[in-house]
Amino acid sequence: MASKQEIVKRQNKVVYREGDEMIKVFNENKPVSDIFNEALNLARVAEAGINSPKPVWVKRVDGDWAFATTRIAGKALDDLMAEHPEKLDKYLKLFVDFQVRIHSYRAPLLQRQKDKYTRMIKSLTDILDATTRYELEMRLDGMPNEVEVCHGDFNPSNVIVGDDGELYACDWAHATQGSGAADAAMSYLLFELEDHTTAEKYLDLYCKKSDTPKQIVRNWLSIVAASELSRHREDNREFLLSWIDIADYQ
Repeated sequence: MASKQEIVKRQNKVVYREGDEMIKVFNENKPVSDIFNEALNLARVAEAGINSPKPVWVKRVDGDWAFATTRIAGKALDDLMAEHPEKLDKYLKLFVDFQVRIHSYRAPLLQRQKDKYTRMIKSLTDILDATTRYELEMRLDGMPNEVEVCHGDFNPSNVIVGDDGELYACDWAHATQGSGAADAAMSYLLFELEDHTTAEKYLDLYCKKSDTPKQIVRNWLSIVAASELSRHREDNREFLLSWIDIADYQ
């Protein structure tokens, strides 16, 4: 890995580019099972036909676990949005069209979304009291059982506009099969963290393109906020708690 180029550094990983591969090197805080699960998710969505990088290998590199994928030649959509704010509406349309297309795919071996969210909500014993956790679990239990491919962290930084003109989705660590509306709720919250106006534009566009009532997406907000809270992202804790506290989304 002598020719590697550092691209980005996160709390538990560093991402490098080396030739035609992108390599994530994780520290000891990242469970090994999560690394293999991300590789398996990527293999399953690629086999389903979704535009995405291809898994190459998972192995130890200088004592740390690492995961390599093929590199998509192109530019991240969030970079394009930052460079060309006057084209925001155009880029949002591309983003939403791609998300709706992803939701049309099926990958029956992916983890079930409701199972994952249930486990994440149950883990919040040090953050939410039993009454709140129970209310969230009951809301989740009442949601329909669906089988759409859901990215789980679909935001412009995870979308590459390829040099070939195609869009590609990266970072499938949180992929599930479940409700596209839940996936949209997560995207909405990620936009809301940055800018309320853009978040509302996104929601309007997603609901129009997917023919989904806004109420359904909003009904997922407390659940997906709780799932994010379980990842212990302290910088966003108060923001996520504020969405869990909201009782009426009408």
